[in-house]
Amino acid sequence: MKTATPAISPLAGEPIDRADAAKLAGVLKALADPARLRLLSLIQSDPQGEASVTDLTAPLGLSQPTVSHHLRILTEAGLLERDKRGVWAYYRLVPSAIAAIADLLTPPRKRATKKTR
Repeated sequence: MKTATPAISPLAGEPIDRADAAKLAGVLKALADPARLRLLSLIQSDPQGEASVTDLTAPLGLSQPTVSHHLRILTEAGLLERDKRGVWAYYRLVPSAIAAIADLLTPPRKRATKKTR
């Protein structure tokens, strides 16, 4: 089950509605783990912008089943996309999901300044 990232209004100062707040809380819960944050960082910093489970186990120091579990949570939260190629699955960030979270967490005045640059 894939959780969609909430549709956040670009209007400065507009409060988030209850349904979007519930969706966003699920996404933030998925992010609230050091291993998952490291996974996002490792995938994003890869020269191809993607990685397989086998690429990620050694840098994290975690077993393959544990890494797979964390990747599944991030994928279900809508933060990663999974591309199956033969027996391997490759993961990459969903830029729009990350941008939506960053936009929500950026104070309205800073958002306006950032967009005019």
